[in-house]
Amino acid sequence: MKQIYLTKDGLKDLEKELTELKDEKRPQLVKRVTAAREMGDLSENTEYAAVREELNMMDGRIEELEQIMSRAKVIQGCKANGQVSLGCKVTLVANGQTHDYTVVGEWEADPMEKKISHSSPLGKALLGKKSGDEIELEVPAGKVVYEIKKIH
Repeated sequence: MKQIYLTKDGLKDLEKELTELKDEKRPQLVKRVTAAREMGDLSENTEYAAVREELNMMDGRIEELEQIMSRAKVIQGCKANGQVSLGCKVTLVANGQTHDYTVVGEWEADPMEKKISHSSPLGKALLGKKSGDEIELEVPAGKVVYEIKKIH
């Protein structure tokens, strides 16, 4: 099985979601299924069918979260060796603009929050590099050269 890398905060968020689904939302859906079942003929009961579908989707998400957490390896943060690794925040300069990114595992990647996956093209190019190194990436608009200004 493939290892899943998560930060401490990422694991905490998944644990919170799992607890909320199991302890709050799922019991509410089970009550709705029971109430819908009591409405009569199940073959014509659209409320029952809709709630059952919602419950099946929630059970799938619960199973997915449990699988992720069983394979999770917590990233301890940026290593002190001066190289980009999982958990590092990196300041890059490209085309005269400065950008800060955090290198995270695939499940936590969120471009809107400047969290990039270690398996993305930029993430792969950054891993193992040091402050002052340059990397070149081919993007749809052409080549972009990034300079690593700082590793936090």
